[in-house]
Amino acid sequence: METIEQNYINVPLIEPKLKHPTIFRVFDGLAGGESLTIHNDHDPKPVYYQLLGERGDVFIWEYLEEGPEWWDVRITKKGENDKETVGEIAAKDLRKAEVFKKYGIDFCCGGKKTLAQVCNEKNIDVTKVETELQQVNSVAKASAVSYNDWNIDFLADYIINTHHSYVRKYIPEINSYALKVAQVHGAEHPELIEISTIIGTIKDELLDHCEDEEKGIFSYVKEIVAAKNQQKTLVTPSRTLASQIDELEHEHDTVGRLLDRIRELSQGYAIPADACTSYKLLYKMIQEFEDDLHIHIHLENNILFPKAAEMEKSLTA
Repeated sequence: METIEQNYINVPLIEPKLKHPTIFRVFDGLAGGESLTIHNDHDPKPVYYQLLGERGDVFIWEYLEEGPEWWDVRITKKGENDKETVGEIAAKDLRKAEVFKKYGIDFCCGGKKTLAQVCNEKNIDVTKVETELQQVNSVAKASAVSYNDWNIDFLADYIINTHHSYVRKYIPEINSYALKVAQVHGAEHPELIEISTIIGTIKDELLDHCEDEEKGIFSYVKEIVAAKNQQKTLVTPSRTLASQIDELEHEHDTVGRLLDRIRELSQGYAIPADACTSYKLLYKMIQEFEDDLHIHIHLENNILFPKAAEMEKSLTA
């Protein structure tokens, strides 16, 4: 059998000292988007680490077969447009956010980092995450919502009517439960006192934040779209869009860190044996609120804000 045939490398047939150099030579000859497949009699993970160390985050590593007798791996060279951040990955297919959530990867506030960067920081095996992301691709998209394809003025209205409304409806209620549960159980579970204080801070921050967004950047988004559709001159605000986005993303990050602290204090929303119904309900409500906020911030940070900035630039260039 040939050792190399149409970018398929039969590694066991290659002289030991030439195995890695052969793989690197074939990889270096690939164009962006092209792949090679390596066939081996053991897990070729050392090749992954060597390739990452010497070539950088320029490839996707996908297991096609994982033992026990044979290992097949497809290695795809990324093109210039394929070095996506986790936020961009989620923006293209929000179903992949479930994979990120499983591994504790922040795709909303921390969405500007590449998958390799995040996995390196969190000491996660990036190949496992990439494999699960690839598996999502094989599932039909029937239930996925293509937010990335929506017009930005429609997306802004959706965020207001869905996520801002959710904040306004539920955060006061969560705050009331947090105060009540801390009062009843705070002596036995002192973490509830800090959780209650944090919820109060989140309530004040988010209610003001939503109001500011609607009066500021969301209103301006509609002006940008109207100027483009009507081919009119866009009147830019005295404060630049970039500075508004920077401030809003900073506020998103602040709230994200507060929710991380609640998750830490509650040990992942673990319910103690002596928890009453209100205690259990509080943790359930905070979890649901956190899940909604992740989508809320993702839609703004990774889709609405970048697209608004791009459209504004096209009108003022």
